[in-house]
Amino acid sequence: MRASRFFISTLKDAPSDAEIVSHQLMMRAGMIKRLGSGIYTYMPTGLRVIRKVEAIIRDEMNKAGAIELLMPLVQPAELWQETGRWEKMGPELMRVKDRHGREFAIQPTSEEVITDVVRGEIKSYRQLPLNFYHIQTKFRDERRPRFGLMRGREFTMKDAYSFDRDLASMQASYKVMFDAYTAIFTRFGLKFRAVAADNGAIGGTGSHEFHVIASTGEDAIVYCPTSDYAANMEAAEALALTGERAAASQELAKIATPGATKCEAVAEMLKVDLSQTVKSIALTVERELEGKVTKENWLLLIRGDHELNEVKVGKVPGLANHRFATEDEILAAYGTIPGYLGPIGALQAVRVVADRTVANMTDFVCGANAEGFHYTGANWGRDAGEPEVADLRNVIEGDASPDGKGVLAIERGIEVGHVFQLGTAYSEAMKATFLDENGKPAPLQMGCYGIGVTRILGAAIEQNFDDKGIIWPTAIAPFELVLCPMGYDRSEMVKEETDKLYAAMQAAGVDVVIDDRGLRPGAMFADWELIGVPHRVVIGDRGLKEGNLEYQGRRDAEATAVPVAGMVDFIKGKLAQ
Repeated sequence: MRASRFFISTLKDAPSDAEIVSHQLMMRAGMIKRLGSGIYTYMPTGLRVIRKVEAIIRDEMNKAGAIELLMPLVQPAELWQETGRWEKMGPELMRVKDRHGREFAIQPTSEEVITDVVRGEIKSYRQLPLNFYHIQTKFRDERRPRFGLMRGREFTMKDAYSFDRDLASMQASYKVMFDAYTAIFTRFGLKFRAVAADNGAIGGTGSHEFHVIASTGEDAIVYCPTSDYAANMEAAEALALTGERAAASQELAKIATPGATKCEAVAEMLKVDLSQTVKSIALTVERELEGKVTKENWLLLIRGDHELNEVKVGKVPGLANHRFATEDEILAAYGTIPGYLGPIGALQAVRVVADRTVANMTDFVCGANAEGFHYTGANWGRDAGEPEVADLRNVIEGDASPDGKGVLAIERGIEVGHVFQLGTAYSEAMKATFLDENGKPAPLQMGCYGIGVTRILGAAIEQNFDDKGIIWPTAIAPFELVLCPMGYDRSEMVKEETDKLYAAMQAAGVDVVIDDRGLRPGAMFADWELIGVPHRVVIGDRGLKEGNLEYQGRRDAEATAVPVAGMVDFIKGKLAQ
């Protein structure tokens, strides 16, 4: 590739609406152009990266035995209605009508479509296992598109779907895909971590997320440095921070705490440690029975210095459809305003659920269910009935690892892949069955596996950049090597040696570009440093007279002189590292 015949359009400054580094650098490097909110045109340099990402994914998916097909972008509403997701997905699902008034979805994912394909094709256990994948445009109508390709509305995704005869076979397919994903992200050249995760809206029984590690990541990743334990914050198990509950040593006392509605204010006013306070969260669950709606009062308790994990709350039996109680509901149930709630003396029946740590606390401080008052010296059993106990909180750095092999650490990550054990959630809803060895129908066991292809670009940049621009890992760089001739249009010696080196690099299979645009060295180098090409060779009269060329890696502080005759082997060695 010659730069003069390619399209390069760099900017000195990023647009004002580019909020994070990857968005800023991709706009400045001319890799994407904004068309509308969360919708981008992929320009030639950006598209080259996308194609390299896709090539690695295809290679590893094919090695793992997955079969590529291509499913439509527009999907009939009837399929989504079969699984109930037409209603569940909410406004993120882009819905359109054709000229006949029939409803369609602009696909955000393809579980329904692939299940429809398979239920029409698979009749016998002898046809299993199967794994289909495609790389296709997706659309999710994000409430607030932002961060460029990190949270856009239109994006490219690889999604795969496995079909098996039983749970054990599905879990074996899941392991194959997990290993394939590990190989894919390793080949990308990115630092990543696979963590246990919650299945969320997809449904199913188990899942793992793949995160690219970056200090700017939106997600908190929990792991144990001395073991294999890793989970995202939503799924990380929080153990009790104390062992068995100690005996009470204080009398219960009702203390005036005017205006102190937060645990931090209460702890400061009473001169106690924040970890001795208990935070109360009031929830309401509405149930319909024989045409009448009843309300249940729930009170969740976590330590004052901890944060509630709402995903865990939804998994507490009875709380799947909870909501936060209104102020009127709180007044009716507890006789006070929010900020003074506690497990002692509610006006109505309340189900109290304490986090594991709170359940083991003694002599704690909690709301007295009276405006302007808190209890000190509160104890379970003596002052309040024994609560239900559940894991309700986010873990914190230094917590004991659930596997008993060390303590937990937390780092930031960007989710770029997710693998799910779906089980029969979709096959049962859509009646996708096969005949087993006994000739009896059984639902297909499914797994699904996604990689955000275009999101990889943003994540890779968030992990790899400096004040000059992007630093692409070689495997997904738009070009592996750029040749920068000094005076290509003025020096016959430089032109001859550059063309010879270019031909030799192409023959060696190197993805190389010549910058033959006739720019000054500073402008030329600045463009390629911004674009992020990982390897650069400078060809100049002075060096050639000494028999040398200059090599500089994108992360190198200084250039290295390399003999002309040895440059091809030198670059091949660098690319093999």
